[in-house]
Amino acid sequence: MKEQQAIEQLSSYRQKQARIQALGMYSVGGGIQISRLIEEDHLQQLHRRLRGLPSYMYLSKREQELEATAHAYLTFYPAGIRTQRNAIPDIGAYEEDDELLQELRAKIAKVIDARAGSKYDLDEVLDRLSELQDLQAEIKRMDDLLSLLEGYKPEYAKLLRLKYIQDMDVPETCKRLAVVEKTYYRWRKRALDEFSKLSS
Repeated sequence: MKEQQAIEQLSSYRQKQARIQALGMYSVGGGIQISRLIEEDHLQQLHRRLRGLPSYMYLSKREQELEATAHAYLTFYPAGIRTQRNAIPDIGAYEEDDELLQELRAKIAKVIDARAGSKYDLDEVLDRLSELQDLQAEIKRMDDLLSLLEGYKPEYAKLLRLKYIQDMDVPETCKRLAVVEKTYYRWRKRALDEFSKLSS
């Protein structure tokens, strides 16, 4: 990642956080906001607990057929719910798979509708939920990269947080770092370079 890309990525942090808050307040009906769809995702919690067990121990025969079909058609396993639904094709390579694929797509739609407790436009809810999940993943990635940088160059990580995430001006950043401007500019270039290396 080039220096300008690193600056743009870090500078977008607060805007993404604000968008996450705005999306989280979006109402899907029944007094439920999108943020609760993620916070109360009991299915994912259950899946995490069951992940270590073979699926035949907790899935019915029909559910095992659906699982096998999903594995056969999915080349990757996306995180966002809308992306998951879109990753499942409408038509399979074999006619007998078509019904199973349609059932998978329908099940995802039913889960979202059940969580929302309403008949709001499912596509709109999924779009917003997917955007929220993507933004949360981007914020987490930036936090993880800064934490890694902090592990071996704490002054660089602090500079990037102060300058680009907290949007402090140069004099205030220098004051917080207890350095002169010349040192600040030298550190900033090196910090962006290190962040870029970690990002690539």
